[in-house]
Amino acid sequence: MGGENGDAAMAAAAAGEKEEGREKGRRKFAVLLCADDSEYVRKAYGGYFKVFVGLLGEEGEAWHVYRAAHGELPTAAEADGYDGFVITGSCNDAHGDDPWIEGLVAFLRALDAKKKKVLGVCFGHQILCRALGGTTGRAKKGWDIGVTCVHPSHTIIKTQSSLHIPSHLPVIKFHRDEVWQLPPQAEVLAWSEKTDIEMFRYGNHIMGIQGHPEYDKDILLHLIDRLLQRNLIQTCHAEAAKVSIGTRQPDREAWKRLCKGFLKGDLLW
Repeated sequence: MGGENGDAAMAAAAAGEKEEGREKGRRKFAVLLCADDSEYVRKAYGGYFKVFVGLLGEEGEAWHVYRAAHGELPTAAEADGYDGFVITGSCNDAHGDDPWIEGLVAFLRALDAKKKKVLGVCFGHQILCRALGGTTGRAKKGWDIGVTCVHPSHTIIKTQSSLHIPSHLPVIKFHRDEVWQLPPQAEVLAWSEKTDIEMFRYGNHIMGIQGHPEYDKDILLHLIDRLLQRNLIQTCHAEAAKVSIGTRQPDREAWKRLCKGFLKGDLLW
Protein backbone atom coordinates (compact mmCIF):
# COMPACT_ATOMS: atom_id res chain seq x y z
CA MET A 1 0.00 0.00 0.00
CA GLY A 2 1.57 3.32 -1.05
CA GLY A 3 0.80 6.96 -1.56
CA GLU A 4 -1.26 9.15 0.75
CA ASN A 5 -3.67 6.39 1.72
CA GLY A 6 -0.79 4.12 2.64
CA ASP A 7 0.88 6.82 4.70
CA ALA A 8 -2.37 7.52 6.52
CA ALA A 9 -2.90 3.84 7.26
CA MET A 10 0.64 3.49 8.60
CA ALA A 11 0.18 6.58 10.77
CA ALA A 12 -3.10 5.25 12.14
CA ALA A 13 -1.51 1.87 12.89
CA ALA A 14 1.40 3.55 14.64
CA ALA A 15 -0.99 5.67 16.70
CA GLY A 16 -2.92 2.54 17.68
CA GLU A 17 0.25 0.75 18.73
CA LYS A 18 1.31 3.79 20.73
CA GLU A 19 -2.04 3.92 22.53
CA GLU A 20 -1.91 0.18 23.22
CA GLY A 21 1.59 0.62 24.61
CA ARG A 22 0.43 3.38 26.91
CA GLU A 23 -2.27 1.10 28.35
CA LYS A 24 0.05 -1.85 28.92
CA GLY A 25 0.95 -2.04 32.57
CA ARG A 26 -1.89 0.31 33.55
CA ARG A 27 -4.83 -0.85 35.60
CA LYS A 28 -7.99 -0.90 33.50
CA PHE A 29 -11.57 -0.49 34.64
CA ALA A 30 -14.88 -0.43 32.80
CA VAL A 31 -18.11 1.34 33.66
CA LEU A 32 -21.24 -0.42 32.40
CA LEU A 33 -23.61 2.51 31.90
CA CYS A 34 -27.20 1.37 32.40
CA ALA A 35 -28.94 4.71 31.80
CA ASP A 36 -28.72 7.57 29.34
CA ASP A 37 -27.22 10.83 30.57
CA SER A 38 -29.65 13.67 31.13
CA GLU A 39 -28.81 16.88 29.31
CA TYR A 40 -28.08 18.58 32.65
CA VAL A 41 -25.66 15.91 33.91
CA ARG A 42 -23.96 15.80 30.52
CA LYS A 43 -23.39 19.56 30.50
CA ALA A 44 -22.57 20.00 34.20
CA TYR A 45 -20.50 16.85 34.79
CA GLY A 46 -19.65 15.39 31.40
CA GLY A 47 -22.05 12.48 31.97
CA TYR A 48 -22.40 9.75 34.58
CA PHE A 49 -19.26 7.98 33.36
CA LYS A 50 -17.18 10.98 34.42
CA VAL A 51 -19.09 11.17 37.71
CA PHE A 52 -17.97 7.62 38.52
CA VAL A 53 -14.41 8.21 37.37
CA GLY A 54 -14.36 11.32 39.58
CA LEU A 55 -15.21 9.14 42.57
CA LEU A 56 -13.08 6.09 41.81
CA GLY A 57 -10.42 7.01 39.27
CA GLU A 58 -6.75 7.66 39.99
CA GLU A 59 -3.89 8.95 37.90
CA GLY A 60 -2.29 6.33 35.68
CA GLU A 61 -5.44 4.21 35.29
CA ALA A 62 -7.43 3.56 32.12
CA TRP A 63 -11.21 3.89 32.37
CA HIS A 64 -13.59 2.91 29.58
CA VAL A 65 -17.37 3.09 29.24
CA TYR A 66 -19.80 0.61 27.69
CA ARG A 67 -23.40 1.70 27.13
CA ALA A 68 -25.02 -1.43 28.51
CA ALA A 69 -28.53 0.02 28.22
CA HIS A 70 -27.99 0.02 24.45
CA GLY A 71 -26.68 -3.53 24.39
CA GLU A 72 -23.01 -2.55 24.39
CA LEU A 73 -20.88 -4.87 26.52
CA PRO A 74 -17.23 -5.96 26.44
CA THR A 75 -16.39 -9.07 24.47
CA ALA A 76 -15.00 -12.02 26.42
CA ALA A 77 -11.47 -11.08 25.30
CA GLU A 78 -11.97 -7.44 26.30
CA ALA A 79 -13.38 -8.46 29.69
CA ASP A 80 -10.24 -10.46 30.42
CA GLY A 81 -8.20 -7.27 30.12
CA TYR A 82 -10.02 -5.37 32.86
CA ASP A 83 -9.13 -5.31 36.54
CA GLY A 84 -12.64 -4.37 37.61
CA PHE A 85 -16.12 -3.31 36.53
CA VAL A 86 -18.68 -0.82 37.85
CA ILE A 87 -22.41 -1.15 37.10
CA THR A 88 -24.41 2.07 37.34
CA GLY A 89 -27.96 2.95 38.27
CA SER A 90 -30.82 2.84 35.77
CA CYS A 91 -34.40 3.93 35.19
CA ASN A 92 -35.22 0.29 34.37
CA ASP A 93 -36.15 -2.50 36.75
CA ALA A 94 -33.51 -5.11 37.50
CA HIS A 95 -36.29 -7.73 37.47
CA GLY A 96 -37.35 -6.69 33.95
CA ASP A 97 -37.04 -8.82 30.83
CA ASP A 98 -35.66 -6.24 28.39
CA PRO A 99 -33.16 -7.91 26.01
CA TRP A 100 -30.30 -5.69 27.19
CA ILE A 101 -31.02 -6.58 30.83
CA GLU A 102 -30.99 -10.29 30.08
CA GLY A 103 -27.76 -9.83 28.14
CA LEU A 104 -26.24 -7.99 31.09
CA VAL A 105 -27.29 -10.79 33.47
CA ALA A 106 -25.51 -13.34 31.29
CA PHE A 107 -22.40 -11.14 31.11
CA LEU A 108 -22.30 -10.72 34.90
CA ARG A 109 -22.51 -14.47 35.38
CA ALA A 110 -19.50 -14.81 33.10
CA LEU A 111 -17.61 -12.21 35.17
CA ASP A 112 -18.47 -14.13 38.33
CA ALA A 113 -17.10 -17.33 36.81
CA LYS A 114 -13.84 -15.48 36.13
CA LYS A 115 -13.83 -13.99 39.66
CA LYS A 116 -13.61 -10.47 38.24
CA LYS A 117 -14.05 -7.56 40.66
CA VAL A 118 -17.51 -6.05 40.15
CA LEU A 119 -19.06 -3.12 42.04
CA GLY A 120 -22.79 -2.55 41.53
CA VAL A 121 -24.57 0.69 42.46
CA CYS A 122 -28.38 0.95 42.87
CA PHE A 123 -29.68 -0.89 39.77
CA GLY A 124 -26.19 -2.40 39.58
CA HIS A 125 -26.59 -3.73 43.13
CA GLN A 126 -29.94 -5.27 42.21
CA ILE A 127 -28.91 -6.76 38.85
CA LEU A 128 -25.88 -8.41 40.48
CA CYS A 129 -28.22 -9.98 43.02
CA ARG A 130 -30.45 -11.31 40.23
CA ALA A 131 -27.52 -12.62 38.18
CA LEU A 132 -26.17 -14.55 41.17
CA GLY A 133 -29.49 -16.19 42.06
CA GLY A 134 -31.23 -13.69 44.34
CA THR A 135 -34.49 -11.80 43.80
CA THR A 136 -35.45 -8.13 43.48
CA GLY A 137 -38.69 -6.16 43.26
CA ARG A 138 -40.51 -3.03 44.34
CA ALA A 139 -39.34 -1.72 47.72
CA LYS A 140 -41.77 -2.79 50.41
CA LYS A 141 -41.60 0.65 52.08
CA GLY A 142 -41.80 2.63 48.86
CA TRP A 143 -39.51 5.26 47.39
CA ASP A 144 -36.32 6.09 49.27
CA ILE A 145 -35.08 9.50 48.10
CA GLY A 146 -32.69 11.81 49.89
CA VAL A 147 -29.82 11.34 52.32
CA THR A 148 -30.27 8.10 54.27
CA CYS A 149 -28.18 6.85 57.19
CA VAL A 150 -26.84 3.37 56.45
CA HIS A 151 -25.51 1.08 59.19
CA PRO A 152 -22.49 -1.01 58.13
CA SER A 153 -22.18 -4.49 59.57
CA HIS A 154 -19.59 -5.75 62.03
CA THR A 155 -17.83 -7.34 59.04
CA ILE A 156 -17.02 -3.96 57.50
CA ILE A 157 -16.27 -2.00 60.67
CA LYS A 158 -14.02 -4.61 62.28
CA THR A 159 -12.40 -6.50 59.41
CA GLN A 160 -11.81 -3.35 57.35
CA SER A 161 -10.64 -1.18 60.24
CA SER A 162 -7.91 0.37 58.09
CA LEU A 163 -10.63 2.08 56.03
CA HIS A 164 -12.04 3.85 59.13
CA ILE A 165 -15.68 3.25 58.18
CA PRO A 166 -18.06 4.84 60.73
CA SER A 167 -20.99 2.95 62.26
CA HIS A 168 -23.43 5.51 60.78
CA LEU A 169 -22.76 6.13 57.11
CA PRO A 170 -25.04 8.65 55.31
CA VAL A 171 -25.45 8.14 51.57
CA ILE A 172 -27.64 9.64 48.83
CA LYS A 173 -30.52 7.32 47.89
CA PHE A 174 -32.83 7.37 44.89
CA HIS A 175 -34.69 4.09 44.34
CA ARG A 176 -38.06 2.39 44.46
CA ASP A 177 -36.79 -1.18 43.90
CA GLU A 178 -34.71 -3.25 46.28
CA VAL A 179 -33.10 -6.63 46.85
CA TRP A 180 -35.68 -8.98 48.30
CA GLN A 181 -33.56 -12.08 48.78
CA LEU A 182 -29.79 -12.45 48.61
CA PRO A 183 -28.06 -15.00 46.41
CA PRO A 184 -26.93 -18.17 48.20
CA GLN A 185 -23.70 -17.62 50.16
CA ALA A 186 -23.96 -13.82 49.92
CA GLU A 187 -23.64 -11.67 53.06
CA VAL A 188 -25.44 -8.47 54.09
CA LEU A 189 -22.90 -5.71 54.71
CA ALA A 190 -25.24 -2.83 55.65
CA TRP A 191 -28.87 -2.02 56.38
CA SER A 192 -31.10 1.03 56.99
CA GLU A 193 -34.51 1.69 58.47
CA LYS A 194 -36.18 1.45 55.05
CA THR A 195 -33.99 -1.12 53.34
CA ASP A 196 -32.84 -4.40 54.88
CA ILE A 197 -30.11 -5.03 52.29
CA GLU A 198 -28.24 -1.79 51.66
CA MET A 199 -25.03 -3.61 50.76
CA PHE A 200 -23.97 -7.16 50.12
CA ARG A 201 -20.88 -9.07 49.16
CA TYR A 202 -20.49 -12.29 47.25
CA GLY A 203 -17.10 -13.84 47.87
CA ASN A 204 -14.27 -11.33 47.74
CA HIS A 205 -14.97 -10.20 44.17
CA ILE A 206 -18.53 -8.83 44.07
CA MET A 207 -20.12 -6.04 46.11
CA GLY A 208 -23.44 -4.26 45.74
CA ILE A 209 -24.48 -0.88 47.16
CA GLN A 210 -28.11 0.29 47.04
CA GLY A 211 -27.23 3.97 47.56
CA HIS A 212 -25.36 6.36 45.29
CA PRO A 213 -21.86 7.12 46.62
CA GLU A 214 -21.11 8.88 43.32
CA TYR A 215 -23.92 11.47 43.61
CA ASP A 216 -23.64 14.90 45.17
CA LYS A 217 -26.59 16.96 46.36
CA ASP A 218 -26.75 18.91 43.11
CA ILE A 219 -27.34 15.75 41.08
CA LEU A 220 -29.94 14.58 43.60
CA LEU A 221 -31.87 17.87 43.41
CA HIS A 222 -31.78 17.68 39.61
CA LEU A 223 -33.23 14.15 39.68
CA ILE A 224 -35.94 15.12 42.17
CA ASP A 225 -37.09 18.03 40.01
CA ARG A 226 -36.90 15.95 36.84
CA LEU A 227 -39.07 13.14 38.20
CA LEU A 228 -41.48 15.56 39.86
CA GLN A 229 -42.04 17.37 36.56
CA ARG A 230 -42.79 14.03 34.90
CA ASN A 231 -45.20 13.02 37.68
CA LEU A 232 -43.06 9.95 38.48
CA ILE A 233 -42.86 10.87 42.16
CA GLN A 234 -45.30 12.68 44.42
CA THR A 235 -44.71 16.12 45.95
CA CYS A 236 -44.48 14.54 49.41
CA HIS A 237 -41.51 12.42 48.24
CA ALA A 238 -39.74 15.50 46.88
CA GLU A 239 -40.35 17.56 50.02
CA ALA A 240 -39.16 14.78 52.35
CA ALA A 241 -36.03 14.30 50.24
CA LYS A 242 -35.19 18.00 50.33
CA VAL A 243 -35.61 18.06 54.12
CA SER A 244 -33.13 15.17 54.42
CA ILE A 245 -30.65 17.06 52.24
CA GLY A 246 -30.78 19.98 54.64
CA THR A 247 -30.29 17.90 57.78
CA ARG A 248 -27.63 15.35 56.71
CA GLN A 249 -24.45 15.32 54.67
CA PRO A 250 -23.47 12.20 52.68
CA ASP A 251 -20.11 10.89 53.84
CA ARG A 252 -18.56 10.83 50.37
CA GLU A 253 -15.00 10.35 51.61
CA ALA A 254 -15.88 7.23 53.63
CA TRP A 255 -17.79 5.79 50.68
CA LYS A 256 -14.87 6.56 48.39
CA ARG A 257 -12.49 4.69 50.70
CA LEU A 258 -14.82 1.72 50.86
CA CYS A 259 -15.53 1.54 47.11
CA LYS A 260 -11.91 2.02 46.07
CA GLY A 261 -10.71 -0.36 48.77
CA PHE A 262 -12.99 -3.05 47.37
CA LEU A 263 -12.48 -2.40 43.65
CA LYS A 264 -8.73 -1.92 43.74
CA GLY A 265 -7.59 -3.51 46.96
CA ASP A 266 -7.53 -7.00 48.34
CA LEU A 267 -10.22 -6.79 50.98
CA LEU A 268 -10.56 -10.15 52.69
CA TRP A 269 -13.73 -10.57 54.64
